[in-house]
Amino acid sequence: MSAARGAGRPHPSWALPAVLFFGFFALVPMALAFGLSFTSWNGLGEPRPAGLANWHALVTDGRLTRSLGVTVALTVVSCAFQTTAALLLGVWAAGPQRNRAVLSAVFFVPFLLSSTAVSLLFYALLDPNFGIVPGDTLGTTSGAFLALVFVGGWQFIPFHTLIYQGGARQIPEVLYQAAAIDGAGRLRRFRSITLPQLRNTAATSLVLMVVGSLTYFETVLILTQGGPGTDTGILPYLMYEAGFKAYDFGYASAIASFLVVAATALSLLLVRVTGFGAMRSTREGM
Repeated sequence: MSAARGAGRPHPSWALPAVLFFGFFALVPMALAFGLSFTSWNGLGEPRPAGLANWHALVTDGRLTRSLGVTVALTVVSCAFQTTAALLLGVWAAGPQRNRAVLSAVFFVPFLLSSTAVSLLFYALLDPNFGIVPGDTLGTTSGAFLALVFVGGWQFIPFHTLIYQGGARQIPEVLYQAAAIDGAGRLRRFRSITLPQLRNTAATSLVLMVVGSLTYFETVLILTQGGPGTDTGILPYLMYEAGFKAYDFGYASAIASFLVVAATALSLLLVRVTGFGAMRSTREGM
């Protein structure tokens, strides 16, 4: 009976390569950064113990509050923009339209590009002297903020579109057929069938969006460099300035540790609120 229960289940040792990879490239660096946050180090020589000085400086630093506010605003607006676009495109791509497969492949191309390449492309397009957009878009607070939202969405909407496309294809066609017999129009079917059936997909996509937004860095560095002023200076960029401009790696490590804690707490909160950790199939009972 024990052999029957274990039939078809992979042995735990199969997970060992992934666990070692994650431990070496994620857990170990995080532990080293956390330890470094209690030291004073400029990148040369040996780190000197600094106690809680870096954490005290972090709590009393007014830039942290501004950066945290910008990070939250960018995350909220980006998630709203990407969710709306990805949901509509994903549901459309799951349909029987002609050339759907070709267009879906074309839509996915931006995600294959690196964030650096995408940022350099839009930096050239938004150049006030040689770009195709009139005016100094990146020189204004609203323009720079919206540019970051659009560029991030242009690159990552295809990925979330693929998630919604897969979820929409799993919706039983019989539900739409029954609704059509009852006289429900396309909008009513979308609101009463598609959206409820995609609630688990939306939760998965949202968690990935939030975690990704909290580690958003390359686009800010290349497009705005935290400007104009400090209006787009998000937490990862503040960490970059502390470490690679001020050469205060102890303080930069404190910011990095704070970012890890905040991202983990927010992810757990989303899992709790959305029910991500206790999902059940929307096809159960069919």
